[in-house]
Amino acid sequence: MLDNKKIAVIGAGHMGRALIGGMLRAKLTSPKNITASRRGEDALAEMRRQWGIHAVADNKKAVSGADIIILAVKPQMSKSVLAELAHKIDKSQLIISVMAGITTDAIGRKLRKPCPVVRAMPNTPCLVDAGATAIAAGVHAREKDLQLAEKIFSSVGKVVTLGESALDAVTGLSGSGPVYIFMVIEAMIDGGVKMGIPRPIAAQLAAQTVFGAAKLVIETGKHPAILKDEVTTPGGTAINAIHMLEAKGLRSVLIDAIVTATQRSQELSRLYAD
Repeated sequence: MLDNKKIAVIGAGHMGRALIGGMLRAKLTSPKNITASRRGEDALAEMRRQWGIHAVADNKKAVSGADIIILAVKPQMSKSVLAELAHKIDKSQLIISVMAGITTDAIGRKLRKPCPVVRAMPNTPCLVDAGATAIAAGVHAREKDLQLAEKIFSSVGKVVTLGESALDAVTGLSGSGPVYIFMVIEAMIDGGVKMGIPRPIAAQLAAQTVFGAAKLVIETGKHPAILKDEVTTPGGTAINAIHMLEAKGLRSVLIDAIVTATQRSQELSRLYAD
């Protein structure tokens, strides 16, 4: 689907680079079809060396002749970048945005033309091809545009399609979610150290435990509550730990974190809407 498509990645930071690497590893396209832009000649030279792609500092040059434009800049930069590109982009080009909180409607208004826009919310595990991404179509995007976006993000993990109204909640759940799990892993490591396990070994055990638990949920298809019950024996260690976690409000804290991150994404939508 992407063989003959020219792809521009605007803002090739962590996420932009993850997508470039994913597309090339999956052989969705060749390096000659990708142009990336970002500031800093050292970073540009590294991308050329690593992947053999075109890498430029000029956003307008990057989008010229592109079939697909991936906007991977920070939401705070959205106004200036969209204003810069408005006169260079035409309605035949597919825009894929990973800018948190920036709606497809806001992108269309700033570009001042009816481009097909697909909004995506990936997360940082895309860097290791284990991402979780939700995509949503803007008013001018067609099914084939969604399919192209799905193909790109499938190269770095799992992809689901939702209505755009759900994207802020996705930002709170899976977009910010790795941060919550990093904190859980860090706390588990410290707990192990407190109980006498050397830190390097505690780190290995904690990370593998979280990975294994997630793998069980995905591969068995069982509800997490069922998996929890299967390892909770009467009077055992797990039920005592569960009692403590519930007493300290772990479940409520995580729910509140997702709500708070969702609300911040909604604030960003309002902040950068005009």
